Amino acid sequence: MNNPVTPAGEVRRPTDWRGAAMQKRIRRRYAAERRFKFMGLAAVVLSAGFLAFLLVTMLSNGLAGFSRTEVALPIDFPAAKLDVTAKQLQNRGADLALAGAGLDEVVDKAATAAFGEQGIDIISDRAWTEVREALKSDPTLLSRKARIDVPVSQDVQNALDGGGKPAMRAIVSGMQAKGLFSNKFDFGFLTSADSTDPTNVGIWGALKGSLFTMLVTLLIAFPIGVLSAVYLEEYAPRNRWTDLIEVSINNLAAVPSIIFGLLGLAVFLSFLNLPRSASLVGGLTLALMIMPVIVIASRNAIKAVPPSIRDAALGVGASKVQVIFHHVLPLALPGILTGTIIGMARALGETAPLLMIGMRAFIAQPPEGLTDPATVLPVQIFLWSDQVSRGFVERTSAAIIVLLVFLLAMNALAIYLRNRFETRW
Repeated sequence: MNNPVTPAGEVRRPTDWRGAAMQKRIRRRYAAERRFKFMGLAAVVLSAGFLAFLLVTMLSNGLAGFSRTEVALPIDFPAAKLDVTAKQLQNRGADLALAGAGLDEVVDKAATAAFGEQGIDIISDRAWTEVREALKSDPTLLSRKARIDVPVSQDVQNALDGGGKPAMRAIVSGMQAKGLFSNKFDFGFLTSADSTDPTNVGIWGALKGSLFTMLVTLLIAFPIGVLSAVYLEEYAPRNRWTDLIEVSINNLAAVPSIIFGLLGLAVFLSFLNLPRSASLVGGLTLALMIMPVIVIASRNAIKAVPPSIRDAALGVGASKVQVIFHHVLPLALPGILTGTIIGMARALGETAPLLMIGMRAFIAQPPEGLTDPATVLPVQIFLWSDQVSRGFVERTSAAIIVLLVFLLAMNALAIYLRNRFETRW
C-alpha cells in the first residue's frame, strides 16, 4: 500500500499508534475528557445542592407559618347575656346580629377572668372572630359554658419561640405547664387577606389578585403574540422593515421588567386613567412584558413544522388560512403552549413592574373584580419581608412556599401539554 503524499510532495509516514509519543497524547486526551465529565457532574451536583438548600431552608422556616398556636378560653355564655338568640344565629344575618351583641367585650372579659389582668394581652385581637364562628356552628353554646380555642397574640408567640419580654415568658411557661396551648393548622392563612397582626394574616387576597392578574395577562398576550408570530412567519415579506421588527422583538424580550412598569405607569394610569393598583392594569403591564417571549417561542414552533405539511395541504386545495389553522398551528401547539406558560410563570414571579403601578398597597379585603384594588404574591412577600415583627418571618417563608407550588404547578402543566399534543415525526 502506498503511503499518502502531502501537498508539498513529501511522503507521509503512517501514524505509529503504539509509539510512546502517541500513547502519551491519547492518555492526555482521555484525561481531559474525564476532567470535563467530572466538571459537568460537579456542576449538576452543585446546582442540585443549592436547590436542596433552598427547599430545606424554605420548608424549615415556612412550615411553621402554616400553623398557629391556640389557647383554650373558657366562656360562660349564659352569664355574658349576649343580645342574640339561637334562631338569629341560624339565619343569614348571624354576622350582623353578633356584631351588635358586644361579642368582643365578652371575649376580653373571659380572657381577663381566665388568665388574670394580662389576659387581653394573651389572646389575639381577632380572637372574638373564632368565638363568632363557633357560635354560628353551634348555637346551643349560648345556653352553656364552653372552652373555645382562640389564637394567641404575637407577644405570646414570641415567648413560646424563646423571645419576648421576661414577664410574658413566665406567664406562658405557667400556661404551658397546664396544657392550655395547642398547635393547629391555620386554615385562615389560606382564606384570609393581609393584616397588621402576623397571627391573622393570610394570602388569599394576594393569591386571588395573582389569579386575576394572570387571567388578564393570558387573555391579552396569548392571542396577540400567536397571531403576530403567524404573520411574521407565514405572511410578512422579507425586507428591512420585517428585519427591524424581528430585531425589536428580540430586544424587547431582554428589556428589564421595571421598564415595562414605567410604561404601564405612563400609559395605563397617567394617560388612560385606569384604576390604580388593579388587577386589570397589572395584567396589561405583564402582557406587554411577556408578549415578545410568546412571539419568539411561537415563531420557533411554527418554523419547526415541516414544509411538506404545508405543501401537502396546498396540494389538495386548502387555502393559506386553512393550512395555517388546520395543520400548522395544531402541530406547533405544544411549543406555543410551552413558551406561553413559561412566560406566564415569569410574569407570576415579577415584582418591579407591579410596584411601579401601585400594587403594593395594604389590601385588607380580597378583590372581587378586575378593577378592585389588589396585590399579588411576589409583592405580598416583599411587603412582609420588610416588616419588623418576628412573626412575619415564618409567614413570609410560608408565602414563598405557596408561590413555589404555584410556579411548579404551571411548569408541570407546560410539560403535560407538551407531551399531550406532541407529534413525533
